Amino acid sequence: MNLLNKNSNISILIAGIIAVIIGLGITRFAFTSLLPPMIEGFLTVSFAGVLASFNYIGYLSGSIFSMFIKDINKKVIFFRIGIILCLLTTIILGITENQTIWFIARLTAGISGALAFVVGSAIVMSKLNFQNKTKAMGIHFSGIGFSIFVTDIIARAVQNSGGSWKDSWIVLTIVTTILALYSMYILSFDKSIKVKKTSTNFDKSLFTPFTIIIIISYFTMGIGFVVQATFLPDIINSIKELEGYGSMTWTIVGLAGIPSCIIWMSLASKYGSVNIIIITMGLLGISILIPTVTSNIYLNLLSGVLYGGTFIALVGLFMNLGGKLAGKSPVVLMGAFTIANGIGQVIAPLYSVYFIEKFSSYNYALYLTSFIVFCGILLLFFSKTIMTEEQKKI
Repeated sequence: MNLLNKNSNISILIAGIIAVIIGLGITRFAFTSLLPPMIEGFLTVSFAGVLASFNYIGYLSGSIFSMFIKDINKKVIFFRIGIILCLLTTIILGITENQTIWFIARLTAGISGALAFVVGSAIVMSKLNFQNKTKAMGIHFSGIGFSIFVTDIIARAVQNSGGSWKDSWIVLTIVTTILALYSMYILSFDKSIKVKKTSTNFDKSLFTPFTIIIIISYFTMGIGFVVQATFLPDIINSIKELEGYGSMTWTIVGLAGIPSCIIWMSLASKYGSVNIIIITMGLLGISILIPTVTSNIYLNLLSGVLYGGTFIALVGLFMNLGGKLAGKSPVVLMGAFTIANGIGQVIAPLYSVYFIEKFSSYNYALYLTSFIVFCGILLLFFSKTIMTEEQKKI
């Protein structure tokens, strides 16, 4: 097995998962993993929430930009730029506590993370030589779970060895720089690829009542995903009797996320996308509520399993459904999906900060978040009443 072969499916998948670890792991999820020690030493919860929103604004901007890069050769260039910026914005967090620099770094990290993840995924999709690319991309998206698990393990190992949270950022940068070299080498081409120029037309007919409901539901999922993605370790640590269990719960989130996309997308192909999305969002809503009603360690670890086992899959499920609804005109519709979800991700940390400051508790933020998720589920049930026969098959 030659892992340096640029055209080997195994090499491409490994390089793709590394790109996910860099694009999402160190630019987004490592921040969640390191939140408890950063709050003890530097950050306030409010400042962390605002930084998260800045990061998500950057990611949203980068995602939208990424969708309009048509030329595969330019995708490789922007992918490499994204990877390099991911590394630079990560090491900055380990060498300064200047708040202005942190704002700029988190915003830039969001943009570069999107370039690494979204553009990197597009390159993986174009390079893979599989008849069934949906299953292959399910393996690729399992990298989201790996990105949580790997960055969390590295960060915790540094601190368990006596290092600080600053040391963790520096070590994360060093380790992922080595991995990045492999990813940038494999996710490239030996020569320029000729690309046919195509125009993107805005097709209003794509935005049927059914499609609009799905887009709004994806917005509610963005809200449901991001509160725990930002605060989960600190949420668990803030519960009486569970101090110190936050990191363990976050590790479990990553482990549960690794196989989730493959499992749920396989079920969706068998039982219908909307049906499986309803079930998965229901479990996500329950996972959000568990920390508000019990301090039982096992139930809260179950919350981590349910959360990790659903939110990653929901991204794949919604985007797969959106791609099928878009047909031959994916850019505009997929852009609408991305914007809706991204707006939800930006809003949620901000209202969370408001409730945390007002009530000195995460509970009210979690109540509202779960309520919004269940509103999204109700919309999905309604969508089933207006589905066409063709839509029932996807």
